[in-house]
Amino acid sequence: MPVESGSSAAARQAKQKRKSHSLSIRRTNSTEQDRSGLQRDMLEGQDSKLPLSLRSNLLDLFSQIEREFENLYIENLELRREIETLNDRLAAEGQTFEGADLAKGALKTKASHSTSQLSQKLKTTYKASTSKIVSSFKATTSRAVCQLVREYVGHRDGIWDLSVTRTQPVVLGTASADHSAMLWSIETGKCLLKYMGHQGSVNSIKFHPTEQMALTASGDQTAHIWRYMVQLPTPQPVADISQQTPCEDDVDFSDKDEADGEVEGPNDCPSLRVATTTLRSHQGVVIAADWLVGGKQVVTASWDRAANLYDVETSELVHSLTGHDQELTHCCTHPTQRLVVTSSRDTTFRLWDFRDPSIHSVNVFQGHTDTVTSAVFTVGDNVVSGSDDRTVKVWDLKNMRSPIATIRTDSAVNRISVSVNQKIIALPHDNRQVRLFDMSGVRLARLPRSNRQGHRRMVCCSAWCEDNTSCNLFTCGFDRQAIGWNINIPALLQEK
Repeated sequence: MPVESGSSAAARQAKQKRKSHSLSIRRTNSTEQDRSGLQRDMLEGQDSKLPLSLRSNLLDLFSQIEREFENLYIENLELRREIETLNDRLAAEGQTFEGADLAKGALKTKASHSTSQLSQKLKTTYKASTSKIVSSFKATTSRAVCQLVREYVGHRDGIWDLSVTRTQPVVLGTASADHSAMLWSIETGKCLLKYMGHQGSVNSIKFHPTEQMALTASGDQTAHIWRYMVQLPTPQPVADISQQTPCEDDVDFSDKDEADGEVEGPNDCPSLRVATTTLRSHQGVVIAADWLVGGKQVVTASWDRAANLYDVETSELVHSLTGHDQELTHCCTHPTQRLVVTSSRDTTFRLWDFRDPSIHSVNVFQGHTDTVTSAVFTVGDNVVSGSDDRTVKVWDLKNMRSPIATIRTDSAVNRISVSVNQKIIALPHDNRQVRLFDMSGVRLARLPRSNRQGHRRMVCCSAWCEDNTSCNLFTCGFDRQAIGWNINIPALLQEK
């Protein structure tokens, strides 16, 4: 058996030593033949369970990587020499160039003169205009102030919709997935009446423009009209639930304290179980309903892809408004004209015109890329639409080809509302936020949301109250509560 000589043993040790530095970037004079020989020697002197062909391929790849590093290292050295040469020239001319940053040095050196000249020119030319811009920012630093006034707690499931009466006494109405609708005293937060006539989720509630009647839509495929008589309790001193807070409060909280348990409903709240009128024509969930101007007719929107127009006195179906390709999500009537707008999951909303008794025209508007969750009229000639595509668009009824304003948000938008007096749009979001915008799309405020105030679940709906009450905005959500807010928008912000 041959014995390995001392010289060959030393050579093998040298090869093993080379193997541990196979990725060194200092080896620059190796030929391809030397590399392949080294690979064979490494494979022979290394214990491994990998197949010889696979090990050979790996070593070849590592060699290629090593060559790339070598090239980069050489380029690095050349760039450093160039930078040092340029620095020497600048020093000879009496200028200094601090640092020899590898990524920025050469570019900064070449552009140093032109950049300094351009910077000085920009400072001189735009000094006045910049001052005007800064002063305009300072003028709007007076932020909107929002105060959580009262919480209305009593429903056993999420609240889909809410509305405020248009006649005296002014009360708040809520529609819940717990199959009930409730009327609340705005000033005390006390439940005044509980309507329990539906067999399914109550999805919408709207009040008659002149009489004490309510219209509710339900998942039991019906809409109910029912009369109510309530007496407001004596107002109690308002508890300081929250200090006046700028509307940009962005403090978040964990979901550990969310109301997941059963909520006890009001024990002394009277109930009503019989409707004055029941409207039955839909073949699916009735998701929304509203009164036409005058209160003699109502319109309902359903998942059966149709909206129905009913006569209140006879409860007969007057018109069936068909055309949407998918389920309807909302309907709204104009406050002063016989106009109806319906929203749908087919990404469109439709405008129905009943002003001429002999002609019932319809216009289709495709301004969104996802479900249109709501579309509402303003007192003027505008329609505001919100969508799951995270946008809200303001349209002019006289020219509906393109929106006059587009609001982009970071979450899906649910049932929106527009203030009649201040013309402010309240946007309830899936992410528990409520934001306020003006009609031109400028953001005015975001309602506070912290571990002590605000909604803990998705906010489903918002409604403004124009009467002189302690709350002028109401919101509701899947945390089973409605909240009354006092919103103070400075006149300067509204003008902007």
